[in-house]
Formats: sequence, C-alpha cells, structure tokens
Amino acid sequence: MAELDPWAAVDPLGEALHFLRMTGAFYCRSELTAPWGMTLPAMPRYMWFHVVTAGRCWLDAGEAEPLPLEPGHFALVPHGKGHRLASAHGVDAPSVLDLPREEVSERYEILRHGGGGAPTTLVCGAVRFDHPAAGNLVPLLPAVVHVAGASDPAGDWMQSTLRLMAAEARALRPGGETVITRLADVLVVQAIRAWIEREGAGRGGWLGALGDRQIGRAIALIHRHPARDWTLHALAREVAMSRSAFAARFTALVGEPAMRYLTRWRMHLAHDRLRFENVPVGQLAGRLGYESEAAFSRAFKRIVGVAPGSVARGAAVERLERRAPIPG
Repeated sequence: MAELDPWAAVDPLGEALHFLRMTGAFYCRSELTAPWGMTLPAMPRYMWFHVVTAGRCWLDAGEAEPLPLEPGHFALVPHGKGHRLASAHGVDAPSVLDLPREEVSERYEILRHGGGGAPTTLVCGAVRFDHPAAGNLVPLLPAVVHVAGASDPAGDWMQSTLRLMAAEARALRPGGETVITRLADVLVVQAIRAWIEREGAGRGGWLGALGDRQIGRAIALIHRHPARDWTLHALAREVAMSRSAFAARFTALVGEPAMRYLTRWRMHLAHDRLRFENVPVGQLAGRLGYESEAAFSRAFKRIVGVAPGSVARGAAVERLERRAPIPG
C-alpha cells in the first residue's frame, strides 16, 4: 500500500521548490537620476534580480527587446549573464562595479548615480541556489522571468511583499538590510513559481514530469527519502503502477531511467552535504543508503567526476579561509 504522504502526492512542485536553499553574493539599493545606466556583470551560477520601488527603467538582457520595469514589477535574470539597466535606450551604462557605492554591511550596499533628472529607485541582488534541485530547475527558466504587477498569477501576495521591500528600502531602518535580503529570497522563489504556473506547466522534461500525478509523486518520494532502498518495483508500487509501465513512463517524461535519476540525486545531495555540513564520507554513505563507503565513492566519482574526499578537503580549506583573520 502506498505510503500516506499528502504533500508529495498533491504538490511535487512545491516539494521541489521547498528544497531550494539560496545564498546571496550582493544586494544593492540604487538611487538613480536620469540619464543613468549601468551594466551588471556576468556571474556564472548566480541569478540577478531587480525590483523597481520608484520611477521606471529598461532592462536589456540581450535576448529580446528591452523590457520596461516599473513599481510592482519583479525581474529575474536566472542564467548568470551580464545585462543592462538604464533610464532610456542608448544611455551610457558603465559596470556597476565601477560606480561609487556605500557599504551598509558585508553584502548590502547603496549606489547613487545619474545626471540629476527624474529619479528611479531599485533594489537589485545576485543570488545562487546551492541545492541540487536547482540543477534541474534553473536551466529550464527563460532568459528573464518577469512578474508584471497585480495582473500576474502571483497576485496580491507578491505585490504585498514588493510593497514591504519598497518600504524597507526607503527607510533603511536598523536591520533593514536583513529584512530586504530575506524578502528577496522569498520573491525569487515566488517569481519562479509564478512563471511555472503561467508558462511552465505544459513543458516536457523534469518540469513536465513533476506535473504528472504518478511520476511527479515518485520524484517527490526520491527527493524526500533518498536513503530508502528504492527499486523500480518499490517506486512503481508507491504510485500504483506496474514495474514496466512505470519504468517506461519515467524515462519518457524525465529523460533518464528512474534508478539513474535516484543515483544522480543522491550524489548531488552528497556533494551539497560535503560542502556545507562537514560530514565524514563513511557516515554520509550510510545516510544515503549505501552499505559500503567504497560503493558510495565509486558512484560519487562516476556522477560528480571527483572523489568525495576531494570535495570534503576543498570545503574544509574554504571554511578555514573564511575563519582566518584579515591581515592588518
């Protein structure tokens, strides 16, 4: 009998989004006056987002016609590509890294730039998903995810969050930068959900598979319980399908066999935990359903391309470097 797991059964997409853990490299409040322009540099593996809290501007991501942005709009450039923001077409746009900025905290800055004309205020940031679920989702996103005001399926809830971000950006009270960064995390995930509801549901591949009642549930079960001793028969039984029908349908929708997807998911989780949790390799192997460290290490190297010990040592060096005092 299938395990009672209402969340996974009803909303495997929500289950997938639930896993996404975000880290931010850079947040900035920009106070701009026309004419102004700035170029956001390419940042591989990062996503830029932009919120207009007052005024208006144009976003040129190089993929289509420039996109107008105004208050109540949220734009996400998800593939790490450089792009331009400007008060009008043809305005000079120096790199944002070359413009004078006031450092509020380690990751939050205020930028003031422009020619003294009509004002525009933006909140921008560069964030990254560190969980392996992002590797399935982010490549499916378009060049720009644009949530355009109250008419978008995200509705009043997202607009309320945007208004709260605008209020915090204007006042910048004590702790305001922390509030803005947390709101930004929520808005990025909500914008992705809005795009999926609006345009992504009918797509094939992994995203389309999540929308399938039975295969979506199987994916959610793999994500939630990676250490379980899954077999094709066990997964098929959970979603009330025959083994052969389940195997064929999973491969057709996801693009790879279920057991290969399970192994890849386990190895990506392992990579994530080796980087962030300082877990011994042998212990991690057991936590992900492997009876021997050697079998786990072979699978890890086959999927990730390097040995798990190498990832663990690199993560340890990174942690030491972050703790080391800055030379005076």
